[in-house]
Amino acid sequence: MPDSPAVGRRERKKAATRQAIADAALELFMEHGFERASVRDIAERADVSTTTLFAHFPSKEALVFDREEDTEARLVAAVRDRPAGQGVVEALRAHALESWVSIASDPRYQRFTALVDQTPALRTYAERMWMRHASALGAVIAEELGREADDVACSALARFVLQVPTLAEGRPDRRAAVETVFDLLIHGWQSSQLGSGDATPRVPG
Repeated sequence: MPDSPAVGRRERKKAATRQAIADAALELFMEHGFERASVRDIAERADVSTTTLFAHFPSKEALVFDREEDTEARLVAAVRDRPAGQGVVEALRAHALESWVSIASDPRYQRFTALVDQTPALRTYAERMWMRHASALGAVIAEELGREADDVACSALARFVLQVPTLAEGRPDRRAAVETVFDLLIHGWQSSQLGSGDATPRVPG
């Protein structure tokens, strides 16, 4: 049965409150830095109580990564809900081109990454988050391919794919960089356009 109008309004209000808190937090972090902006300051700017803030976000660090759950859900869905006949890597390529390239083009992206890079607590949180995403992606790849949940090839593929945004960052053409990385994943090193000298080791003699 569909949700009642009351439930729909309640969920929309909850989502709007969460977004307002996240927006206020990012604004203050950009203005004053992560350490100097307090939770109380964020709650005041978002016009909520600190209790409400923590009902939506379990920690101060989580305020910066407010789309963490959505990011992971979309990664999993890219594999699980891919069109019939489409391979796992091609599905992840499509997801990367649609989602990651556009995010990296956002003018606020560089300021956001600088904030994370310059804040030890955020770097640590981001690393743990990355590992959770890698674990979830590796598990769904293994599930789709009928392998064990901890299959090393699936885990390696997941970690490699999640490095794509970092590999493409700062490139003049991010889309071309993403395509190059996925071509390498699909076709392999030896069949890539790297030159025969790179593909075959030289034997001293």
